[in-house]
Amino acid sequence: MDAGASSAASAGSPDGETHRVAEPAPPAPAVHDAAPGRPEARPADAAREALREARKRRAAAEAALAGRSRRTAPAAPRDRSPAPRPAAGARARDVRELLADAFRMPDDVDLPGEDPEDNDGMPRGSSVPRPPAADDSSSAPTPASPHRPHSMAAPKRDSDLRRTFPAFPPRTSEDARFAATWWGNAWVSALEEGALDAKRLARGRSYAEQGHVDAITVTPGLVLAYVQGSRPRPYRVQVRLRTLGDADWDRFLDLAADRTGHIAALLDKEMPQALAECGVPLLPGPGDLEPQCSCPDRGHPCKHAAALCYQTARLLDADPFVLLLLRGRGERDLLDALSRLSAARAARAAQEQEPAQLPGVRASEALAPRRLPPLPTPLPAPAHPEQPPAYPASPGGPDPFALDQLATDAAARAHALLGTGRDPVGELTLWQDAVRLAAARPGSGLTAGTRALYASLAAATDRTPADLARAVAAWRQGGIEGLAVLEEPWDPPAGRFDRARPLLLAADLPAFRPWHNHLTHPRGHIQLRLGRDGLWYAYESEPGHDDWWPRGTPDLDPVGALTGLGTPTDL
Repeated sequence: MDAGASSAASAGSPDGETHRVAEPAPPAPAVHDAAPGRPEARPADAAREALREARKRRAAAEAALAGRSRRTAPAAPRDRSPAPRPAAGARARDVRELLADAFRMPDDVDLPGEDPEDNDGMPRGSSVPRPPAADDSSSAPTPASPHRPHSMAAPKRDSDLRRTFPAFPPRTSEDARFAATWWGNAWVSALEEGALDAKRLARGRSYAEQGHVDAITVTPGLVLAYVQGSRPRPYRVQVRLRTLGDADWDRFLDLAADRTGHIAALLDKEMPQALAECGVPLLPGPGDLEPQCSCPDRGHPCKHAAALCYQTARLLDADPFVLLLLRGRGERDLLDALSRLSAARAARAAQEQEPAQLPGVRASEALAPRRLPPLPTPLPAPAHPEQPPAYPASPGGPDPFALDQLATDAAARAHALLGTGRDPVGELTLWQDAVRLAAARPGSGLTAGTRALYASLAAATDRTPADLARAVAAWRQGGIEGLAVLEEPWDPPAGRFDRARPLLLAADLPAFRPWHNHLTHPRGHIQLRLGRDGLWYAYESEPGHDDWWPRGTPDLDPVGALTGLGTPTDL
């Protein structure tokens, strides 16, 4: 807007006061990226152009203010009093805004710098557009937003020599080491030992942990990505690394083909330390990384380049072939070269080796009929099983006495099987075997160890310790037949059972009451039971109680089975 238009706008105010109409700021000279072959635009050139434009705008503003004061002066005699306060305030405000806008840069240029919190040690000038003043009657037109690339990822362009990796999510681990593998930490060490400012490294690591690094593209000798700073437009960052020559690659392939474990480790995404330290400089050293960034910070490296280097260490953790690609060879090309080299070495070794006779026999000899020699005579069985070893007691361990009993029982069963060819214990049920084990424990009476054994065996067979104690007494009386007499009533045929009552009467005993295979004393304290083996088994109980326990020794004679239970008068 020229001076005349500004005066007309001021004179049109109904209340006679001078109001300033916001003038759209002329566009600042745009700073374009340097074209190929031209030197890159420097911050000093951009600042110089901005200063020249600011001087032009200041001269135009002073001319407009002078013309406005002449047209708005009254026709009366000149008043020597000071100018009204609103005009002076407006003029001071115009000067302040002019000086404040003198060094503004275009929004689509990354110069002269970011916000103070984005660049350590940079000036406080900000390239973020300033919002319009509250008292402006109209706002300046907003320039069109420049094209801002959101990602550098282009998976369709990937090949064996160009790989694009998606952005890493924010890092949640609190581990002091940024990388997880030894080769990733070697990359980080090369970065940190070659850096000139530890503060920029710390900011770069924070950027990497917060996920400010976009998709990363890796090509031979170059790592490229956008890194988001505090400004809306991200920075274009690249890190260069020298590629290996043909002689280095030949040496590396020879060493890798010497041991198949090296190839297997690479396929498992591992980098053998012996392979990385074979004389070929795979891992970078201090000063080998050459970072470049589009930001104005000339630190080595700036925090954006440091963030990219830290994220590259995470790439190396996941896939060591990224390091080999940076050195100049793609994964597929490298594996093909290793396969060809291994095949050539195997063929050369096969040619140099003399043919050897194949082991084996002729088919005619293998299929010819032949008679096998007889088996040797087995050794005689030992006279008795050996004693088991002594088992020491340990806190919380099994009972050594119980272990000794089980070992002795196993030895006896093995000896019987070796001598007779059969194992009678193998035909027992779980309950019968539990009763046998309990009956084989020496001693009499329920001691602490016996009660523990009875409790465990009873729980294993779903019985009570009292049932097990009664069954043990029956087993000790007559073995498996005595246990059957205790638990299985049966109806004996006529004959021996019928002749037992007259024999008892002839021995001055009262008439016993018959029931199945039982003969019970009238007073209910003595009982005889006939087993299927033809033997009589004596039982005793408290008078009037049906609580029968085996007593005495079985006998073919019913009167003989009662021997030892008392005199006939007592019975």
